Amino acid sequence: MEKITNNRDETLDFAEKFAKQIVAPKIIVLSGDLGAGKTTFSKGFAKGLGISETITSPTFTLLNEYSGDKNLYHFDMYRLSSKEEAYELGFENYFENNDGIVLVEWAENVKGLFTPPYLKVLIEKIDENKRKFTLEEIV
Repeated sequence: MEKITNNRDETLDFAEKFAKQIVAPKIIVLSGDLGAGKTTFSKGFAKGLGISETITSPTFTLLNEYSGDKNLYHFDMYRLSSKEEAYELGFENYFENNDGIVLVEWAENVKGLFTPPYLKVLIEKIDENKRKFTLEEIV
C-alpha cells in the first residue's frame, strides 16, 4: 500500500487513522532519512491509539512507553549500530512478549533484530512538505 501526504497535518491524520486499524500485538518499523517524518508519523499514530501525552522522539532515552487504548512502545534506534547492542539493553523482550504496539524509528540500524511478521513503513521525503508512505507486511 502507498499513501502520499501533502503536509504535516495530512501525515498526522493518515497515521492516526492507520493506528486505529492495527490489532495488537504488532511490531511496526519506520524507515526513512533524517527529517522524513518518522516522529510526526509516530505522533499521529499515538493519537490514533488514544494516547494524549506529548509524543517525543526517544533519541536519547531509546524507548518511551505510553498507555492508551493499546500500549505503545516507541523506540528510536538511531544511536545503536547493531542488533547486538539492542540485545544488551534487553529490548528483545519488547519484541517477543509485547502486549501492545511496538513502533521503531531507525530500525535499519539494528538489522536482523526483528523476526517476521512485522510491518515496515518506508517514509520518503518528496519535497519540504510532501511525503510518500509505503507499507509492507513482512512475513
